[in-house]
Amino acid sequence: MLIIIALPYLFLEIYFSLKMLEVIGAFWATIWTIGSIIIGSALLKNSPYAVLGNMQSLHRGKLDVRKFQDATTSYLVGALLLILPGVLSDFMGVAALFYTVYLQFVAKITPERNNTDDFYTHKGESDVIDVEIVDEHADRNDRIERK
Repeated sequence: MLIIIALPYLFLEIYFSLKMLEVIGAFWATIWTIGSIIIGSALLKNSPYAVLGNMQSLHRGKLDVRKFQDATTSYLVGALLLILPGVLSDFMGVAALFYTVYLQFVAKITPERNNTDDFYTHKGESDVIDVEIVDEHADRNDRIERK
């Protein structure tokens, strides 16, 4: 199964890399490859801060869990794809990073949760039924008074 996916990817990667080499030359192709590796490594090095920022957006209510997972995964995949040498992997990495930026932009449009209405203070209040039990047949002498 992996070979079915990997072989066309490798052929496309080689084809696009050779076309880029033909268009911009060997020197600039080398600069492109080294530059994308440096940028991908820097993004991967700063990935804990990006994940922390996504976690803070999740806590503030700007991201739901699904968007948090998508943003974090696409950021890490984009950084790893930029580290891989090749034109196709670079374009896929940039697309993954654009998807991360898109998720962050959409998350910034959505309103934040009201911090005064904390989730944990109201948890379970909708399930509670307030009941008072009155025994009409009980004798007054059966009650025990505590002092």
